[in-house]
Amino acid sequence: QVQLVESGGGSVQSGGSLRLSCVAFEDTQRAYCMAWFRQAPGKEREGVAVIDSDGRTRYADSVKGRFTISQDNRKKTLYLQMDSLKHEDTAMYYCAADRARFCPSSPFNYFTWVDYWGQGTQVTVSS
Repeated sequence: QVQLVESGGGSVQSGGSLRLSCVAFEDTQRAYCMAWFRQAPGKEREGVAVIDSDGRTRYADSVKGRFTISQDNRKKTLYLQMDSLKHEDTAMYYCAADRARFCPSSPFNYFTWVDYWGQGTQVTVSS
C-alpha cells in the first residue's frame, strides 16, 4: 500500500509561482511512476506531468516550459514547481503513483493506469 500526502497549494496572482510537494508513505509496495494530475470545477481530470523511475519526465502541452516535475528518492518526495502561473491553472492538484517502473506511453489522456491517489491540494491563480 502507498499513501500519498500533498502540500504546498494556495492562492497566487497570475505570473506567480508555487511548489507542490507529495510525500509517499510506502508499506509493502513500491511506487515507481509518479505523476501530477489536476481537475478544475466542471472539467475532467487531466494529467500535468509524469516522471519515470529513471528520471525521465514528460509534460502536458499546456504546462510545458512553465512546470517542472522532480523527485527526491531519499526523502520519497515528489515535487511540482509551477512558474508563470495562469488563471487557467486553477484546479485541485493530485499526486498519483503507479507500481509500474515506467509510466504509460500516453499518460495524460486517461488515468485508469494510476494505482494510488493523494487527497489533493488546491491551487488558485487570480488574474
